[in-house]
Amino acid sequence: MSSRPISTSIPEPSFTAPVTVSFWQAFLFWLKLGFISFGGPAGQIALMHQELVERRRWISDRRFLHALNYCMLLPGPEAQQLATYIGWLMHRSWGGIVAGALFVLPSLLLLIGLSWIYVAFGELPLVAGLFYGIKPAVTAIVFQAAHRIGSRALKNSSLLAIAAAAFCAIFAFGLPFPLIVAAAALIGYLGGRMAPDSFQLGGGHGKAGKSFGPALIDDDTPTPEHARFGWGRLARVLGAGGLLWLLPMGWLSARYGWDHAWTQMSWFFTKAALLTFGGAYAVLPYVFQGAVDHYGWLTPAQMMDGLALGETTPGPLIMVVAFVGFVGGYVKALLGPDSLFLAGAVAATLVSWFTFLPSFVFILAGGPFIESTHNDLKFTAPLTAITAAVVGVILNLALFFGYHVLWPHGFDASFDWVSALIALGAAIALFRFKLNVIHVIAGCAVIGFAVRALP
Repeated sequence: MSSRPISTSIPEPSFTAPVTVSFWQAFLFWLKLGFISFGGPAGQIALMHQELVERRRWISDRRFLHALNYCMLLPGPEAQQLATYIGWLMHRSWGGIVAGALFVLPSLLLLIGLSWIYVAFGELPLVAGLFYGIKPAVTAIVFQAAHRIGSRALKNSSLLAIAAAAFCAIFAFGLPFPLIVAAAALIGYLGGRMAPDSFQLGGGHGKAGKSFGPALIDDDTPTPEHARFGWGRLARVLGAGGLLWLLPMGWLSARYGWDHAWTQMSWFFTKAALLTFGGAYAVLPYVFQGAVDHYGWLTPAQMMDGLALGETTPGPLIMVVAFVGFVGGYVKALLGPDSLFLAGAVAATLVSWFTFLPSFVFILAGGPFIESTHNDLKFTAPLTAITAAVVGVILNLALFFGYHVLWPHGFDASFDWVSALIALGAAIALFRFKLNVIHVIAGCAVIGFAVRALP
């Protein structure tokens, strides 16, 4: 693998087929990606497309987009699942496991450290002021994510109507995520038969088919042997995944009991991994309702602060679950008052394990089937419709966070004009001046500290 830094510009196309990529070359790339994958799911997917499709040409544009649309269908973090899929396609199961794990591990370690700083020193005026400015910035960032993904996904009136219906379904009627996704998939399936031009592959992330030169895994590259469907292979993957879930869950239940916080965290985040669709932004309302309202592991303000930390660290945004686990384990002193950090670190690791384990199973079990359908519209059209529905879900999340920032004590309390102005400034910086997310968060944090420091 080249030791040159990752380029931010698209290179001139080269039409020389790339050489074979070894497992360890890929390992080094996935390790680097784990430390530089900022920008939320849209930014991470764009970075992978630039590196893997445009620059390195490990996979063609069409095959990349087909894998992405499958990952958009799944519950869980689509960018991490996409890395797992491509790693698996290139280097079998261990390639997928390494790619997916390295996408998460740097973020987990960073968030454990940042979460400790937050809970141990968060009451200090400096830290409180910084987070006062960060919360409105996060609201603007989620609105920008809805706009950014929507501008790429909603290419025609049919997909726009699906997004609007999904927003109404969750905002006005509170319908569950799985039902919205199932309805979108059904609409996409029927639409692919009746109006195929409106549901072509790549509707969510640009039009497929642009050539950046020959790729290792090209449009017409035969599916490798390990990626072909087989009932025996499927049974082995499902069996291994079941054991990796059952053994730690069984031990926690036997050692601490079903009602212990660690056991309940593991069970709750298993459900979050399986029952929430649309990537990190769609998962967060479900996590908020469970972790804050039902279990009381942390407060609404702490949840917003955790999202801010998630936005400023590499890796998938859903790594905010590590913050939730750490705060819950630390505050509840699950290992006693003398081991607060350890209790938080164990909780963060547990919730990360149970959140991401299903993603690996989905890719390793479902990947062979998806590889057999990359030229079949009846399979790709539902995924395109689901991508459109996700836009409506993300818009709902943006309003959800906006409410908690602008009316922090409820609609009956006063409107926070200062937070509104900070959010407006962040939105202008993001939409009008295209500033980097981390720079916007940093600037708003300084403003928040300055406001809180005023007498």
